[in-house]
Amino acid sequence: MKTLKIKIATLSLALATAGILGSGCNSLTKTQKGAAIGAGAGGTVGAFIGKAAGNTALGAIIGGAVGGTAGAFIGRNMDRQAAEIKQTVPGATVTREGEGILVKFDSGILFDTDKADLKPAAQANLQNLAKSLQNNQNTNILIVGHTDDTGSDSHNQDLSVRRAESVKSYIVADNVSGSRLTTSGKGESEPIADNTTAAGRAQNRRVEIVIVANDQMKQQAKQSAQ
Repeated sequence: MKTLKIKIATLSLALATAGILGSGCNSLTKTQKGAAIGAGAGGTVGAFIGKAAGNTALGAIIGGAVGGTAGAFIGRNMDRQAAEIKQTVPGATVTREGEGILVKFDSGILFDTDKADLKPAAQANLQNLAKSLQNNQNTNILIVGHTDDTGSDSHNQDLSVRRAESVKSYIVADNVSGSRLTTSGKGESEPIADNTTAAGRAQNRRVEIVIVANDQMKQQAKQSAQ
């Protein structure tokens, strides 16, 4: 019973925090929101919010937030890199979230149907993304593969993993250290649209690339806040 009460209290705090951020921070910049998330919720609750929302990418960004003045320092760095990626990677959707960046590719840009080999057009996009990652060394990168719900769960899970690994391999081959990159395949488990429509399934077939501060940037941020 005590454990259940703790879980309920944690969920209540997470939902309350999410509500505050959603309704009261519309006028804030992404950098300011990043500071608020870390200072108000903390990394543990942030990770819980991401997990509860069924969103691995969001959990990675919020869960790693340091918040406060240090978080604002990180946010400014991410603002600059996000602008760079938007300018140089036209095939991607680039979103600033908290203290991180979410780069999303629809799988149709990267892969043929049911394949994990990168298309020629994808390679140009990933080359430009790799240049930005080279220019901004103090970051870690998570690559998350997703599918729609067509086919078996096991097939979709395997396909999402192979697609994430293909993206990682190409970026590493473009002189980005493999130690900075991790991959995750979520199969059909984290849809962002309705799988009962062709348009919805197309949105769900995607690769998300999450860019967050590494320990060195976090340390610089904390020093700047002193």
